[in-house]
Amino acid sequence: MRLALIAALLASTTPALAHDAPAPAQASRPVPKEELLKPPADAIHFVVVSEAGKHGDQWRWQLPDGRLAYRWSQELRGWITEMDQVTRLAPDGTVTALTVRGVTMSGDAAETFRVENGRAIWKTATDSGEAPAGGWYIPAGGVGIAGAPMIDKLAAAGEAGIDFLPSGKGRMTFGRTLTIQGPSGPKKVQLAFIKGMLPSPAPVWLDENKRFFANISYISVIPAGYEGALKQLRDAQDAATAAEVKAIAQRFLTPAAKAPVLFDHVRLFDADKGVFLADRAVLARDGRIAAIGAAGSLKAPAGTRTIDGRGKTLVPGIWDSHLHIGDDWNVLSNVANGITSFRSPGTTFDRAVDAIKRRASGELLMGEPFISAIIDKKDPLAAQGAEVVSSEAEAIAAVRRIKQAGLWGVKFYTSMNPAWIAPAAAEAHRLGLHVHGHVPATMKPSEAVAAGYDELTHLNFVVMEAMPREVIDKANTRQRMEGPARYFKDVDLDGPLMTGFVADLAKRGTIVDPTIVIFEGFLTQDGGKPHPAYAPYMGIVSPVVERSAFTSGGYPLVEGLTRDDYRKSYAKMVQLVGKLHKAGVPIVAGTDGWGIELVRELEIYRQAGFTPAQALQSATILPARVVGADQRTGSIAVGKEADMVLVDGDPSTEIGALRRVVTVVSDGYVMDGDALRAAAGYSGRPK
Repeated sequence: MRLALIAALLASTTPALAHDAPAPAQASRPVPKEELLKPPADAIHFVVVSEAGKHGDQWRWQLPDGRLAYRWSQELRGWITEMDQVTRLAPDGTVTALTVRGVTMSGDAAETFRVENGRAIWKTATDSGEAPAGGWYIPAGGVGIAGAPMIDKLAAAGEAGIDFLPSGKGRMTFGRTLTIQGPSGPKKVQLAFIKGMLPSPAPVWLDENKRFFANISYISVIPAGYEGALKQLRDAQDAATAAEVKAIAQRFLTPAAKAPVLFDHVRLFDADKGVFLADRAVLARDGRIAAIGAAGSLKAPAGTRTIDGRGKTLVPGIWDSHLHIGDDWNVLSNVANGITSFRSPGTTFDRAVDAIKRRASGELLMGEPFISAIIDKKDPLAAQGAEVVSSEAEAIAAVRRIKQAGLWGVKFYTSMNPAWIAPAAAEAHRLGLHVHGHVPATMKPSEAVAAGYDELTHLNFVVMEAMPREVIDKANTRQRMEGPARYFKDVDLDGPLMTGFVADLAKRGTIVDPTIVIFEGFLTQDGGKPHPAYAPYMGIVSPVVERSAFTSGGYPLVEGLTRDDYRKSYAKMVQLVGKLHKAGVPIVAGTDGWGIELVRELEIYRQAGFTPAQALQSATILPARVVGADQRTGSIAVGKEADMVLVDGDPSTEIGALRRVVTVVSDGYVMDGDALRAAAGYSGRPK
């Protein structure tokens, strides 16, 4: 979660992953680019970069009246950010007024804040309010580097910290120093961590005067000329995070935690048969399921821990089939939510190899990952972190590198040349790799499947079969979202086009990873109220996360359409999931988010017509079958690995009970759910 929300640290839009959390459209039009402030030649210049290259620029300068001015210009895979910000600081360094204008990938950037008669007053796209003045205002949006004065103040305050507005308190701790090279020669920088903004400590880099220097994340903001230090800074930051999370892992992954455990009087979910069994007993020993029987019937060996399961349900370890590996805090949070296995469809080689190695050594508390790497054509709209290729031969070579790295699959992306898909997919299959991904622009999903896709990733790329040609041809731009939002409400699911396509998917056994929870957020939410996926987590994460992400609105409205139009398209998507399921198309549950959305994904499957058992199978045994691990995990059966989750309640009548994790068993290690949540930064149990 921290990687996705790190932009909030510097008051930028969130998150920085494939699905940006948009703010709702405003009644007024955003201020156009031509009317925004223009940075002077001597403005301080930052660049927005990732491993894929440069994505944008941010500038800072001072206006004649003493106010600070900022400008942000960026294009990220077709999504545009053009905004400015003007901030007035009080003598003590706090913000007394700010104005944000322009447009982000989330829609209108408009936001205002002012201090008046001892009151702090704000208005954003998703909320408005006021409170007694005196804290540091955390904008819901704004230009990223405009958060630098707050960073400076936190650094000066140290352990004493500062109060935030609308609520919360932050403090800073300091880490290692590093010497990097830049346009003026060597420069000394220091790693620091902010606590209180996000669920886990948020890293930031300071200069030699303990003032903001750079934000290193999935997408980084760094002074122009220092781009060459990006990997050095990232490696040092990751190492510091790893050291802290390693200490946490060692608290849980102890010999005592792997002692035999008996769950007695539990409701048991048999994922293989798709049934819930009342009043059962399950014994795990030496990392495996040793016995299953009627409640009270199993004799536990000496030293066995017994857990009373009355009123609770024991389910297999949960799978998220679309969960990118974040940093070490992210994967710890996932375990706390019962995710003991996951597929990461798009991880760089270095991160994948490192995470797998440290998990095996017991240094990293993470579910078992099955990792794909992205291949995309070299293009301004290429995916960040992808293996970029410029020919069919290079695409095939990239497939071979993925195999050599020991990864599980190949994920093609939206700017790929469709002509390269079939030969690259054939090589992937020859090497035993899974083939999935986004559907390249100009290509229909049926054509991608015919060319070798084993799986279609994201429901909008299934929807693309029924989209107009102008949408299909620009599927590597915003059209992959805006086309389905505009047109899908009018598609006849029972017509020959979609009926034939669904039947072909079922015949081929093509898997679909819908991540429909994304589209619920994009298409149905007005903003200001918690998204259904996040409502149970309100009050236990952080005020910054709640305001910047949990209550954010939906995708900006396309001209001529209403939110109700979007909702109709979303309702049709839910129907499509039901149609796919009824036809026998394998559905695996994934989020492309922070993991906490997974249970909401299953709740939507229930709306689409799945039984509770079928919904739960999509997050247990079915993904295990997809990755070829079903003979050893994915269900609770004698001889299989002890990957289990005890939840409070009955998922057979309330699938939301899966959020109430009591105990997690991963690879035989028995871990307390409350302790895991506390370690991951949660202040309590989900509601």
